[in-house]
Amino acid sequence: MDVPRSPATQILHRLETDSRIVLLLGPRQTGKTTLAKAVAGRTGRRFLSLNGDDPETVELLSLPDDRRLSGLVAGYEGLFLDEAQRIPGIGLVLKRLHDQHSEVRLLVTGSSSLELAGLTREALTGRTWTYTLFPIATSELAQLQSPHELNLGLGDRLVLGCYPALFSLPNRQDRVAHLRELVNAYLYKDILELSGLRSARKLRDLLRLLAYQVGSEVSYQELGRTCGLSADTVISYVDLLEKSFVVYRLGAYSRNLRKEVSRKDKVYFVDNGVRNALIDDFKEPELRSDVGALWENFLVSERRKRNAYTGFYGSSWFWRVHTGAELDYLEDADGRLEAFEFKWGDKPAMAPKGFVNAYPDSGFTLVNRSNWQEFCALERL
Repeated sequence: MDVPRSPATQILHRLETDSRIVLLLGPRQTGKTTLAKAVAGRTGRRFLSLNGDDPETVELLSLPDDRRLSGLVAGYEGLFLDEAQRIPGIGLVLKRLHDQHSEVRLLVTGSSSLELAGLTREALTGRTWTYTLFPIATSELAQLQSPHELNLGLGDRLVLGCYPALFSLPNRQDRVAHLRELVNAYLYKDILELSGLRSARKLRDLLRLLAYQVGSEVSYQELGRTCGLSADTVISYVDLLEKSFVVYRLGAYSRNLRKEVSRKDKVYFVDNGVRNALIDDFKEPELRSDVGALWENFLVSERRKRNAYTGFYGSSWFWRVHTGAELDYLEDADGRLEAFEFKWGDKPAMAPKGFVNAYPDSGFTLVNRSNWQEFCALERL
């Protein structure tokens, strides 16, 4: 299935109208290379293509002099650099190319933001447009499938996730095999190689613990005790996992009210399939005790994709007070709160009284299987 990818039009517009560097980030195997090549081809410009996984490219771009850089792009109208985070000092190289050859369009992809969004950010300040490509979004599938078809595929999305290759594999067995290969071959690659971490086992142990705690607040101290790591080390590992597009954190919302809990995070996986591969559980939703956690991870991830693709500029949170009252998800934009509660079943729900009293002007929506598509769509509920 050839699914149209949401950032394509925006990236093409930037390449056609702006000399700034276009960064396309996101997890491995989400189609960044395919998308970038297709968009570069639509510009009508002659692009030089280089890959950071190629040792010759690494040697070529490891802090070359200006004369060498000029010779590299001579005769080209664009440079496409894939997996750029694997090239030492790539931020300064891109800065020099941008400043000295503004006529050459620069399209750069990275499967880890360890380098591109960290060490290079200062060098590239004011010189980039940054986009993220996630696994396939519901809003993208909706361009090819009817609402009925989306509902029929919901169980697969909860269990197997949304990585692009899954949509072209012929059967469930092959899809499960692909996810296992994805986790074993790619999940730790950039983290271990770019960060200097030596213990893949402890990183895997931490990921499995996080997979079992999806939808719950995590204690970094407890995770550390279980894995044999300090709390600070756990936090640094989670930070690396987030920068490598494996997990992401959601913080607790608070306007400094005494009863609100605000020190712990929830940790979600970018894709449900990766989460289930880590715990080796691919049972159908109706056979699972963790379907509520799967549903929450799926909806928060889909909303995150939707917000990134629409340019939503607000903040996302969860809410909880000491009495135990909680809300799964909040969005805060322009001073207005929108609260959401997620239910896999048909049970009704209302906003907790404590939340309503504290934030009387906020909105509340129950998201279940009758309206989940609207929550994930490009239009707001």
